[in-house]
Amino acid sequence: MATTLQAPVQNETIPAERVIRIEGGVPLSGTVTIGGAKNAALPALAATLLTAEECILNNVPDLADIGTMASLLRSLGAAVEVDWAKRRMRVRAESIEWTAAPAEIVRRMRASFLVAGPLLTRFGEMSASTPGGCQLGARPVDVDVRGFRQMGAEVSFDEGGRSVAAKTVGLRGARIYMDYPSHTGTENLLMAATLAAGKTQIVNASCEPEIVFLGGMLNRMGARISGLGSPIVTVEGVDRLHGVSETILPDRLEGGTFAIAAAITGGEVELRNVRHVDMLPLTAKLREAGAEVWTDEERMLVRTRGGLRAVEIQTLPYPGFPTDLQAAFAALMTQAHGVSRLHERVFEDRLRYTDQLRALGARIEVEKVVPLGADGAPVAGSARYGTKAEISGPAALRGGSVRCLDIRAGAGVVLAGLVAEGVTTVGDVHHLDRGYEAFVPKLRDLGARIEDSAA
Repeated sequence: MATTLQAPVQNETIPAERVIRIEGGVPLSGTVTIGGAKNAALPALAATLLTAEECILNNVPDLADIGTMASLLRSLGAAVEVDWAKRRMRVRAESIEWTAAPAEIVRRMRASFLVAGPLLTRFGEMSASTPGGCQLGARPVDVDVRGFRQMGAEVSFDEGGRSVAAKTVGLRGARIYMDYPSHTGTENLLMAATLAAGKTQIVNASCEPEIVFLGGMLNRMGARISGLGSPIVTVEGVDRLHGVSETILPDRLEGGTFAIAAAITGGEVELRNVRHVDMLPLTAKLREAGAEVWTDEERMLVRTRGGLRAVEIQTLPYPGFPTDLQAAFAALMTQAHGVSRLHERVFEDRLRYTDQLRALGARIEVEKVVPLGADGAPVAGSARYGTKAEISGPAALRGGSVRCLDIRAGAGVVLAGLVAEGVTTVGDVHHLDRGYEAFVPKLRDLGARIEDSAA
């Protein structure tokens, strides 16, 4: 039986800060291969805690966040082997010694909280500090916690809500309604329900492709899950799960970023290892903006001939336009003719990066919209809720000094630098390491004049 004591964590060397230097004005051309999806690999790694048998994951991206999750699993007692040459990870969670996730690791990224569901359902206890990661506004773990409580767990927070602990003599199935389709909440409850007694129904579940992938993996481990890809997912609890060998699906967000990079530079880029069905929200908006897009099962070609047109987008849970691509698309909008409108409806503080685009000459006006009800309280579910931006273009961007404020905002300012006149210097690029593998080399292979000071 695992103990609730927290495993010691060795201090890690923090690398010196570096910068990316871009000389804009070069249309991208060539072929780029898209790697495995971080947002599928992280929950898949957490799911390995559900069994004592070995699990093998292929097509795992070499990213900082993946390294963080590997460190977390090791700190709990799991054996983790990594072969980056083959993009393969082997995990055996046979001898879990701890059920308390070290705060030093959890604070690095929100996805670290994904170990909560597996630990609670298999060992009957877990504790962790509330997770960190990109600063995008309020992203509480209340969806996960409320679900755990409905399944019979006792959950408590310390003073100030900085850490959470849960224990149970055995989770039992429940009908769980989620206030919003949180992908992390869905993943945590899905994993917790696999070993719970009886039937669990998750209503208003996330429908994202990464959720479907995780559910499929769990089913191949012996779980009984139905309704994946729909808002209502049903899980029949089983006594045990077994090992599995899985291949991580392609990263639609990395693919989308390179598709937008091709369009914004007026280039022509073929993307390989993509699932076109996962890219539909983006390809629809690229075509609406005037880009030419061709797709087949595993490839996608994007090019622009002539000017781009202003469009309107609003971010929503899948199959809506992904919030993780709106910063890159905002950079594209700066080069479109007319006034584009962007409505961020997932995270209320995700347009902070627009100051960085303005520093390069973008013309952007931002308005935070918080409708109030009759009682004067915010109405978060309103269609008007969120943050809006109007982007006038085309703007003559000029090189300057900007920062990556988070993973996706960082990609957006890099794309802006690709079309800015002169030299753009991008700082805080450690954020990019969390979500994009070999981002600079891949852009350079497509013809971009871009250098990483760490190279």
